[in-house]
Amino acid sequence: MGTFKIEGGHQLKGSIQPQGAKNEALQILCAVLLTPDLVTIHNIPDIVDVNKLISLLKKLGVKVEKISKGTYTFQADDVNLKFLESDEFKEDGRGLRGSIMIVGPMLARFGKGYIPKPGGDKIGRRRLDTHFEGLINLGAKFRYNKEDQFYGVEADRLKGAYMLLEEASVTGTANIVMAAVLAEGRTTIYNAACEPYLQQLCKMLNRMGAQISGVGSNMLIIDGVEKLTGTHHTMLPDMIEIGSWIGLAAMTKSELTITNVSWDDLGIIPTVFRKLGITVERRGDDIHIPAHTDGYEIQSFIDGSILTIADAPWPGFTPDLLSIILVVATQARGSVLIHQKMFESRLFFVDKLIDMGAKIILCDPHRATVIGHDFKSTLKAMTMTSPDIRAGVSLLIAALSAKGTSTIQNIEQIDRGYEHIDERLRAIGARIERLE
Repeated sequence: MGTFKIEGGHQLKGSIQPQGAKNEALQILCAVLLTPDLVTIHNIPDIVDVNKLISLLKKLGVKVEKISKGTYTFQADDVNLKFLESDEFKEDGRGLRGSIMIVGPMLARFGKGYIPKPGGDKIGRRRLDTHFEGLINLGAKFRYNKEDQFYGVEADRLKGAYMLLEEASVTGTANIVMAAVLAEGRTTIYNAACEPYLQQLCKMLNRMGAQISGVGSNMLIIDGVEKLTGTHHTMLPDMIEIGSWIGLAAMTKSELTITNVSWDDLGIIPTVFRKLGITVERRGDDIHIPAHTDGYEIQSFIDGSILTIADAPWPGFTPDLLSIILVVATQARGSVLIHQKMFESRLFFVDKLIDMGAKIILCDPHRATVIGHDFKSTLKAMTMTSPDIRAGVSLLIAALSAKGTSTIQNIEQIDRGYEHIDERLRAIGARIERLE
C-alpha cells in the first residue's frame, strides 16, 4: 500500500484548479452505452474510480480513445453482452460502486443488465433498492443470486410509468433516467435527485435526443424515444474538491485561489463555510480565500444555540463535505454539532483526530460535537490510515496543519477521488511525499 509523508505546519500560497467532477463522471461514462454513435467527453478526472470504470467499458467492447488530457471518445457500437456473465465482470464490478449505473443503460438498449454487489467506501449501508424498484416499475424482471451476490434485470421493452422514489438517491435517479429515455411512453419520477451532476446527465441526454423536462427539480418527466445519438459533453468542476481546498486554506492559514469553480453550481457550500467564519470571496468564477491569520469564528443560530451542520439531499449540504467541515472546525473559535444523517459509519475516523489532539465528542454514529482550539493548540503529527476517500482527505488536511511529520497509509482510498493530489499540493507549497 502507498503512504503519504507530510511535513505540516507550513502556509501554502497560490492557485489550484479543481478536477472534473468524480460523481458526474461515473454517471456520464455509463450513459455512453445508450447509443452506438460517438460520444466525446471533456474534463474527465484521472482518478482510480473513473479509470476503473473506463477499463470496465473497454472490456464490455466500448471503443475508447484518449484524445488529450481529460478528453476521451467512446463508441458503444459493438457491445459484448457475454462479458456481463463472466467471472471477470463479477470481479471487476465488485471493486467499483459506480458500476451499478451501467444497469439502466444496458437494460434500456439491450434488454438486460447485470451487476455484482458493488464495492466502494466503507461508510455504512448504501441500499440498491431504489435502483431496482425503479427499473421494475418500468417493466423489468428482477433476479438476485444470493450466493454470488449477483443482480440482474431483464425486459423485452421497457414501458413508462409513474413512480415516487422512497429516497432521492442520486445514482438511483440516474439509473432510472437512463433506462426511461428509451422506454415506451412517459415516465414521471417524483422525489428525484436534482444535484448539478444529475442535471448535467439530463442535459447531455437531451442533446443526444432524449426528451426530459423538469431538469433541476425533484419531478422529472421523460418521454421515451426510439434511439439516441452522439454528442459532446464537458463535466463540471468537482464541488467536493472545491470544498476540500477551502478547508485546507483555512486550516493552514493560507491564501489560496480556487479557479474556474462554476459558482452557480456550488449551492450552499460557500454559505456553510462562511458559517464557520471562513472568508469565501467570489472573484469572477474563482474563489479567493485570504490567509486567516487571526483564525475564524463559528457563528451561532439567531437564538444563540450551537450551530448544527447537517447533510441533506440537494439543494441541501452534500454529505461528502461533512468530513471536511468537521476537521476545519477543530481549529475554529467556538463549537459546532456535525450531524451525518445518511451514513452510519462516516464519522468513525474522528478517533484519529482525537489522537491528534482535537476536542471532539462522538455522540453516536451520526453526530459529533467539535470544540475548536482557535489555533491556541495545534494538532499533533501522527501515523494514520485512510478509511475512505473523504475521511482520507480530511486527515490529510489535518496533517498539513499539524506541527511535525505525519504519515497516512492506505492512500489508494484518496487516489480513488483526487487527481494527483500530492503533485498539485506541492505546486502550492505543501511538503508532501508519496512513498510506495
